[in-house]
Amino acid sequence: MSNEAKRNYTKQEINAMSNDELARLGTELDDVTVAYRKERFPVPNDPAEKRAERGVMIWLAVGIIAAIAFLGVYIFWPWEFKNLGEEGHFLHTIYTPLLGLTSGLSILSLGMAVVLYVKNIVPEEISVQRRHDGPSSEVDRRTLTALLNDSWNTSTLGRRKALQGLLGGAGILAGLVVVAPLGGMIKNPWKRGELNVMGDGTLWTSGWTLHEEGVKIYLGRDTGAIAEEHTGETGTHWETTGVSRLVRVRPEDLDAGAMETVFPLPAPYVNDGDVYNPETNVYESQMHSLHGPRNAVMLIRLRSADAEKAIERQGQEDFHYGDYYAYSKICTHIGCPTSLYEAQTNRILCPCHQSQFDALQYGKPIFGPAARALPQLPIEVDEEGYLIAKGNFIEPVGPAFWERRS
Repeated sequence: MSNEAKRNYTKQEINAMSNDELARLGTELDDVTVAYRKERFPVPNDPAEKRAERGVMIWLAVGIIAAIAFLGVYIFWPWEFKNLGEEGHFLHTIYTPLLGLTSGLSILSLGMAVVLYVKNIVPEEISVQRRHDGPSSEVDRRTLTALLNDSWNTSTLGRRKALQGLLGGAGILAGLVVVAPLGGMIKNPWKRGELNVMGDGTLWTSGWTLHEEGVKIYLGRDTGAIAEEHTGETGTHWETTGVSRLVRVRPEDLDAGAMETVFPLPAPYVNDGDVYNPETNVYESQMHSLHGPRNAVMLIRLRSADAEKAIERQGQEDFHYGDYYAYSKICTHIGCPTSLYEAQTNRILCPCHQSQFDALQYGKPIFGPAARALPQLPIEVDEEGYLIAKGNFIEPVGPAFWERRS
């Protein structure tokens, strides 16, 4: 059949053709030459065909089981943080590996089933096509539909009902494996929980907000301490009793030009200095403060000469204590930690997108995409000589969101 002679067909001629005829015509019109084509199993009920189908079904079944296991782990497994030595610590540590293992196995099994189906069941074929440009005609559109129908028929998937069900189930569950974790990102920003050292769950609170409830908040330094190993009659175990992850800070702990990252340390969670008690366990509560998404604060001690040049923000003239300034460590661009302090220029740098803030001008942005100053925490020294929060932040910490006013 010559493509030039048979390019134009009437609607009646097209309707009179069978699907096989339309498929053959489609290959010719697309300048496709089928150089080789061979059915995998030309003889009906070939035992080899059953074995090939069974191999695909096994992988699909594994994928379904793995996907169900992923959803079960994601929804029901105990994910809450447990310290080393606490009951449930092992279950907590394997939570993330189990998510990775089950999700990976689900997607891998689906991929293996598809590969085996194509290699062992779909007919072997070698086709060569000459490329051409231009819009498609009615004949091309109809023949393309026929080619797709032919592909479906020759794949033999249409008559394999069990395989269809497994493939559909595995595909849907694999999709849920990808989509389900996104549900954890959906939350009501207005929903308030119990106010604690991590805030109350809203975007405008933090551990420092406890000051508004009358709680004395110290500036706490992270010691990096971990659970300690103890050996007794019951064997070796790990304990956090008597271990302090956060300790209070005095002004003399910082040299001129130094910076220290501090966290809210409520008075009930203090276990250092003259109030240290080896039988007290506040480790978990202090770790919650470390993990608070809006808790980190940069405590900076300016050089005396630089502090004399500092420009205070209107209404915040008494937020500092002498040469000591405390700024939120959460960048006002998109919330990265502004973890770099350049003492020579008194600039605070965010390494994510290179925003820079001037510590001498109330944390004002002077370079980069950040558009708002870093919120300043009012601080003072108590009667024992420890740095404490004099109040809460007067504006929300971190990047902008719809409800904030500044």
